[in-house]
Amino acid sequence: MVDPESGLSLTIARIVQRLQGSSLHSQLERQARVSLHKPEIKLESLKEDIKDFLKTSGWEKKLQNAVYSELNVFPSPCHPAAPPEHMKEPLAYMRKAQRPISEQKELLNKWNEMGTDEPDLSLFRPVYAPKDFLEVLMNLRNPNYENGEQPSFRNHLGLIQVPLKVKDIPELKEDFSELGLNIGQLGIDDSAQVPPEFFENEHVRVGQKVLAEQDSAAAQQYVRQGCPTALRADLWALILNISNQPEDILYYEQLKSNVIQHDLLVDSLIYKDVKLTASNDDYYFVFEDYLYQVLLCFSRDTSVLEHFTYSSATPPKSYIRGKLGIEECAVFYPPNGVIPFHGFSMYVAPLCFLYHEPSRLYQIFREMYVRFFFRLHSISSHPSGIVSLCLLFETLLQTHLPQLFYHLREIGAQPLRISFKWMVRAFSGYLATDQLLLLWDRILGYNSLEILAVLAAAVFAFRAVNLMEVTSLAAAEAVLADLSTLKVMPLLQIFLFATVT
Repeated sequence: MVDPESGLSLTIARIVQRLQGSSLHSQLERQARVSLHKPEIKLESLKEDIKDFLKTSGWEKKLQNAVYSELNVFPSPCHPAAPPEHMKEPLAYMRKAQRPISEQKELLNKWNEMGTDEPDLSLFRPVYAPKDFLEVLMNLRNPNYENGEQPSFRNHLGLIQVPLKVKDIPELKEDFSELGLNIGQLGIDDSAQVPPEFFENEHVRVGQKVLAEQDSAAAQQYVRQGCPTALRADLWALILNISNQPEDILYYEQLKSNVIQHDLLVDSLIYKDVKLTASNDDYYFVFEDYLYQVLLCFSRDTSVLEHFTYSSATPPKSYIRGKLGIEECAVFYPPNGVIPFHGFSMYVAPLCFLYHEPSRLYQIFREMYVRFFFRLHSISSHPSGIVSLCLLFETLLQTHLPQLFYHLREIGAQPLRISFKWMVRAFSGYLATDQLLLLWDRILGYNSLEILAVLAAAVFAFRAVNLMEVTSLAAAEAVLADLSTLKVMPLLQIFLFATVT
């Protein structure tokens, strides 16, 4: 067990270390030096006077937002003396060439029209698809138990056979209490308690006040009831601590330059994925150029490697000069350590509706990825990790819709085989965009991906009558093939707060 004081000290040390290398640290130093020339700053009370100046000038609030943002990123610390692999994942069993100048100029000229002239992709296929990843998760076992025979786990009949602790309906109700039937929500059209028009007008007013105060914690609490469309982009940026300063824009331009100068094998995987997914989507095909720009820059961004300090995964390595196994010759490949899978570009596509300035769009996606999306394609015991989400989904169905669960299991249509692709992509490409953004509001608001598993179970509950009549996996998939007409918030409310527990 981690001593609370030592755990807190470790967390503080981590945050201080990360902030010391940030642009905010440089700006604070510069402002402190400027304040020395102000008449209200006295030598005998220098420290307190500078503190007061930073507070009244708004810099204290910016520092608070940065600290709050870091607290949302880092999980609860392990013991300070724990080895690095334990910091990343506590459970042991979970644990190319330069382009020619002519090509550089050609790519630069078509940067905003990249979807019109992609390379020959006929020989490329995605490294893996969600169904391949599910097969890996299905074979996970805890070696401490024979066939997963932990007493409390013996009756689990789903595909996931690792005994992780997941929440039940009463615990989820408590965690997601702001989604209650008697509380106003954006995304609910016919609330009997609060007239939608009155709630929306008041909610917009409160949202504007939150933005004016630039308080990340208040913004995170606010979006639990949904974001007004006109305020969503700025509220998400506030929660994620994205300000798009000149140095951020310069960093994006440097990444863009790296794309233009260096051709990587992973580029073809990105082109292939966009062509197979977003380019064929009725909502997102118009953003094809944005997707190439963001994802190609993302592949070169070595700052993304930082998330591996709290991810259970390890970035893949390559060895230069053919010296295999010699660490001095090891380099991470791709440079960001992330190999895209089939559907990866759908993490970016919905954000294109909110952000049209490339560097800001890029920063929002990168922060969403290193906070949330990486957990959907890495194996870990984290409550928001894909293994726990799968287990939570199966447990909710088996407990609260046992007849449906057993029926589908008996006909060879295990529910997880259908819902897994929804959760891995955070429902992107399956829900209508307005409904998806309402769902992602809650991911940001609760700093958790567990709501994905709850929604997946709620979809099965909503279509339960039709599913009880199917006799094959193909028929079950047909019933659940189109989610574009579903309303997210009513489904979540009914499943969480109208389910008999």
